[in-house]
Amino acid sequence: MTRSVSPRLGAYAALAALGLIAALALRSPELVAAAAPFALMLAVGLVVGERPRLELGVDVDRGRALEGEELTATIRLRSQTPVERLELYLALPHGIELANGDNPAALHLPAGTERVHELRLRCARWGGYVLGRVHVRARDRLGLFVDEGAFEQMHELRVYPREEELRRLVAPLETQLYVGNAVSRSKGDGIEFADIRPYAPGDRVRRVNWRASARRGQLWVNETHPERNTDVILFLDSFTEARRSDASSLDMAVRAAASLATQYVGRRDRVGLVGFGGVLRWLVPGMGAAQLYRIVESLLDTAIVLNWAWKDIDIIPRRTLPPQALVLALTPLLDDRAVDALADLRARGFDVAVVEVSPVPFAAVPDPDDRVASLAYRLWLLRRETLRSRYHQLGIAVAEWRHGVHLQAPLEEVSSFRRFARR
Repeated sequence: MTRSVSPRLGAYAALAALGLIAALALRSPELVAAAAPFALMLAVGLVVGERPRLELGVDVDRGRALEGEELTATIRLRSQTPVERLELYLALPHGIELANGDNPAALHLPAGTERVHELRLRCARWGGYVLGRVHVRARDRLGLFVDEGAFEQMHELRVYPREEELRRLVAPLETQLYVGNAVSRSKGDGIEFADIRPYAPGDRVRRVNWRASARRGQLWVNETHPERNTDVILFLDSFTEARRSDASSLDMAVRAAASLATQYVGRRDRVGLVGFGGVLRWLVPGMGAAQLYRIVESLLDTAIVLNWAWKDIDIIPRRTLPPQALVLALTPLLDDRAVDALADLRARGFDVAVVEVSPVPFAAVPDPDDRVASLAYRLWLLRRETLRSRYHQLGIAVAEWRHGVHLQAPLEEVSSFRRFARR
């Protein structure tokens, strides 16, 4: 800890010296008596003002939490010397808020006594954080010396994005060979009825449709659709974002990606992730709880990284984009590199759907009296409409998702477009 002199010590020393100089100059003993208390306080303070010997520990009750949850941070203090006034402050990173407790706080710490100071913290935003840096300031009984320092006992905290409840997901056009919950377009062994056909040697007796056979006078059997899994690639655009206050398009996209990954993994689908931005990140499609944790952990590292290099989908590993996979993009459609990459994926035959995390609610609406700004704003909106029309002509479903609207609404719009549009 670093020791500094308080202004009070300087005032005492100045008053004592001034009294002694005045007594000598004026030859007045009364002035010596007036300066004696300040000199005595100065002498006592120099004798008893020893440095504090602090022991400090920081504990966090858990290392993982969800957005909006609260956790407890405990600061334990012990000193071998008495501390008249101890001020402490736990440094909180942006995204972690104080829910209950005093921060900063001041307390008295007797010698050899342990004090516990608890704080309730609220996880306001997803991300990875480090807690445990405590700034302390100790003052002696007379307030002549100030000791300052910082203690670091770092604890990692992972705050996962909150998930939205989804009733229905976007169904891929094609399924894979493994068993899952998606009904395949092909015919095979399953429970979903497809059609009936005449009996052929080798058909199982349990597949015979006895009612149709009785009406037609010959054996007919049922055909069914098998249940297969699908491959889903979550395409997260992190080139740029639109932000206002504590909300942004990137935050919405990350929460949506976490929700979609949870739902698709729950259906036994293989899910992968492509973070297409200033820093390229990817996860090869997989299934199970382990894959879900990998995706969520990767989402916590999502950030806007400035990069002027032109990127296209050729830099994405081929294993990350398997054939017949659904590429579900979450993008604000603000950067031409992401816009062109999605069009390139569709041109190469991939099944592409886009949830546009709209930046319009985050943009300031210009004053109607400012004609130039109003015209520029309307041209910007028209350009976005033109971009959506271009995607529609390519067969890409695009649904606008605005801040404050449930994620299910744009997913239903995407599903409706894919149901009625021509492939």
